[in-house]
Amino acid sequence: MKRHGFKQSNSDHTLFLKQRDKLITCLIIYVDDMIITGNDEEEMKRLKGNLFTKIEMKDLGRLKYFLGIEVLRSKHGIFISQKKYILDLLAETGMIDCKPTDTPIAVNHKLHMEEGVKAADKERYQRMVGKLIYLSHTHPDIAYAVGVVSQFMHQPQVSHMEAIWRILRYLKGATGHGVIKRKLRDPSIY
Repeated sequence: MKRHGFKQSNSDHTLFLKQRDKLITCLIIYVDDMIITGNDEEEMKRLKGNLFTKIEMKDLGRLKYFLGIEVLRSKHGIFISQKKYILDLLAETGMIDCKPTDTPIAVNHKLHMEEGVKAADKERYQRMVGKLIYLSHTHPDIAYAVGVVSQFMHQPQVSHMEAIWRILRYLKGATGHGVIKRKLRDPSIY
């Protein structure tokens, strides 16, 4: 990619960028999936042509779904959400029919380590926290609560697992929420 004028991102080694004046092309690679996007139609066409000659690939058109993230476009920008991911997680945990709650964590929560209390299933707890961390990409509203429960991954207790169930009940009521990225007039990268 570098030989074609792309620069590898310092913050994400799977992201390659090429900028010409106010035009930009982005290539994101994840295992055997890739996204090509930007506002430089000519460069994106050239990049696809180069890739088609070197590797077997299929152009699936406009991005709609990638790694559990749904992508919707409008004239105002791009909306990303993880509705299906949340619904699958609720089904997996048997909470698909749970009653939603208004907040992801209790106000003035008192989560801490206690002596002599029942431990939670550590492997399940860690798996759940990992899934919640991934969900916080499109649900920044759960970031604080997920940060709190992630502090107990080394020795989770039942009260900590109950906090995870509360986050899931909150997500039940927020399945359609996500993040919108409004269109920029100047797409320069800084």
